[in-house]
Amino acid sequence: MINNSRTRTITALAWCLAWGEKHNLVQDKLTTLYQIQQELQKRQDVPESIKSVVTKAKRLYDISEKYAPKTLKDLEKDYQDLWKENTRIGLVYGGATKIKQYVFEAAKINDIRGASALLDRINLDDIPGFFGEGKRSQRMRDWLNDNQFAELRQALIPELIIYSTGGSILAFCPAAFTDKLANAIEKRYTHETLTANSCAVGDTFRLLEFRFGLLQNPIENTLWLEEYKKKQSNPNPNPIIKAYFDQSSESDLEKKFWQRKNFNELVGKLANQFTHRRNGNTSPTERPSRSYPPMFETHPYLQRDETDNRAAVAETNLPRTPSFSDPLARKVIVGQRSKRDRLRQGWYNKNFGFRRLSQDYELWQPDNVRSWVSKFKLFLKKSGSKPEYYQALNQTLKPYKVTEAFSLREIGNVSTPRGFVGYIYADGNNMGGYLRQHIRTPEKYREFSIQVLNATQNSVYIALKKHLQPRQLNHLTDPDNAYRNGQWIYPFEIITIGGDDVLLIVPADKALDIAKTIGEEFEREILKSPGFMANTPYDPEKVHRYQGENPSEYTSQCELSMSAGVLITAENTPIYYAEELTNQLLKSSKKLAKDLKRDYNYYGGTVDFLVLKAVTMIASNIKDFREQGLTKGNLKFYAAPYTLHELGGLLDTVQALKKAKFPKSQLYQIRSLLERGKHTAILNYRYFRVRLQQGDKLETDFEEAWCQPKDENNHGNLAPWMSKKPKKSDAEIEKTIYETIWRDLVDLYPFLVEDDQTPTNQGEQQEQGLRQ
Repeated sequence: MINNSRTRTITALAWCLAWGEKHNLVQDKLTTLYQIQQELQKRQDVPESIKSVVTKAKRLYDISEKYAPKTLKDLEKDYQDLWKENTRIGLVYGGATKIKQYVFEAAKINDIRGASALLDRINLDDIPGFFGEGKRSQRMRDWLNDNQFAELRQALIPELIIYSTGGSILAFCPAAFTDKLANAIEKRYTHETLTANSCAVGDTFRLLEFRFGLLQNPIENTLWLEEYKKKQSNPNPNPIIKAYFDQSSESDLEKKFWQRKNFNELVGKLANQFTHRRNGNTSPTERPSRSYPPMFETHPYLQRDETDNRAAVAETNLPRTPSFSDPLARKVIVGQRSKRDRLRQGWYNKNFGFRRLSQDYELWQPDNVRSWVSKFKLFLKKSGSKPEYYQALNQTLKPYKVTEAFSLREIGNVSTPRGFVGYIYADGNNMGGYLRQHIRTPEKYREFSIQVLNATQNSVYIALKKHLQPRQLNHLTDPDNAYRNGQWIYPFEIITIGGDDVLLIVPADKALDIAKTIGEEFEREILKSPGFMANTPYDPEKVHRYQGENPSEYTSQCELSMSAGVLITAENTPIYYAEELTNQLLKSSKKLAKDLKRDYNYYGGTVDFLVLKAVTMIASNIKDFREQGLTKGNLKFYAAPYTLHELGGLLDTVQALKKAKFPKSQLYQIRSLLERGKHTAILNYRYFRVRLQQGDKLETDFEEAWCQPKDENNHGNLAPWMSKKPKKSDAEIEKTIYETIWRDLVDLYPFLVEDDQTPTNQGEQQEQGLRQ
């Protein structure tokens, strides 16, 4: 990968230098440029006429990361040829914005699936196709030609792409085409989605700036290391300069300076321009304004589509004969194609594919969209897990007989208990910090984006393979789904996997297991690449409340990890509402990860979850619900969020309760007594535990694992409570807080299948207990 990345970066820089700052080149010059691309790919010598630009690109690339000139004179002396190079190189950054507003505008899972798939196709296939990369490159080149961007066809090559994952693209570009490429990116999103917001910006930079950050014109006017250290050593340092360079907790001024003065500074400038333009502000260049995003007129006497936002243009022959607007129709048909739902796709060509005016002409047509299940099946094949995965209920399934889940009702149908699903929203931790400290060149950006994307996708696939074998649909009564009874399905719905973001829906009984495995496998996958190990130990007794067994890896950690929010709720919960709650849980989880990293050097993952048994359970938000309804003085009737190690312990404890045959009535009674105070709850728990036949096992798996006093000299019994001493602050008096996992245990009890049973033979048994 390193050699390939080196060749790509040198080719991109040499291409932009050779192209110069002109719009059009004569044919001879174009032929020479293509020689650069071809000869560098073959690692052969380039012609003498273009050797100088290739030499400069190589010189820039080969500058050691340890090279840190004290003064600008040292830089000029060591790299005089690069110092004098004034040809500017373009850099373009862009992608979709307000993604959730577009994806979750509709209420049905198929529409959400289609919206997400359409954005993924644009970002991963269409935009790279501008540069001649991928299977859609010829189609995208034709689209550029038909939409007044024909000049870009010759100016763009695949090597110019730095990354195009995670919903955005960062790419080199000949200086004359930065604005035109940015306009083409924005237009492609609008052309395909009609209503999705997008934004792209570009700027030009000198060659040296791609290694040493932003430079003034002339370069001698740039604030450099010695002057920076002198100004910051004054008793009253300049607050603006201090804020600009204080990007981390680093105290050494020289390290602070070099953390800022690199390629990241250029990306930061583009990010600021991106935010400025996204907010509707005018651009300093003569570009079309984004102040007026795509809008469709409505009328009080016209029928609207299912989102109630736009006028419907055609009625379909789908069940319940819904009427669609053009933007919604595109989401629906792409969603159906991504799920290979071939039975009901004829409506689109009939109502939207062709229109008759004076003659037939073709309108927008959806292309084939590769589903996440097809990518998952490819992963099974490559990993050699295919035979093992298709073993279900003591029988070997034929892969072609297993279909994708068409709706949330089908995922809820195969859950335990039936009718519940789990939303998982995961996001990477410490990504920005790692970029600032370690990623300082374009080639490092390219490698990092690929490593993170591969680790994210593989961690999800491994989790699904481990916990979610095919399941069989039964007892479907809805007319739209009844014909599917007896069908085997892949019991999950991946909404998106982009960069370090994951959003998927799974059966409720495996939601927490999958979230935990995603977090663990992400770190393992990332560590397969060098440079991600943080040799910083932490004290597991201070970080983890679960003391059943120490985590296997706490002396060395991965610098990157994942936090997740998990919502277990009914299958008919409105998706936009479920997504909002899951997002709140993710934020709570990431806050815990940030606090533990700051206080105890813990870099690992965290998970927050909530079991939502009724939509009306939460009136405002989860934070207020917990503070007002589940907190009384210094007593907290919940313990979420958890570290990954604690979550594993929590799931083991639920299994221990099931194996101990702990009576459900007593589970609920102890939960109800928590609000009567600490001592009352302790007495009732001790009474029930002593009477339990397998109380010794509960003592080992619950009391000793969770409820040991923090004071070594205290040998009393705290169960079902855990003590937690908050850090002292000037505004509050230190007071011991008591929290308990008991409510979480009770909430999870119906959703966990015992190890020796399958979801099918236990689902109906637990539906009644869930209602209590």
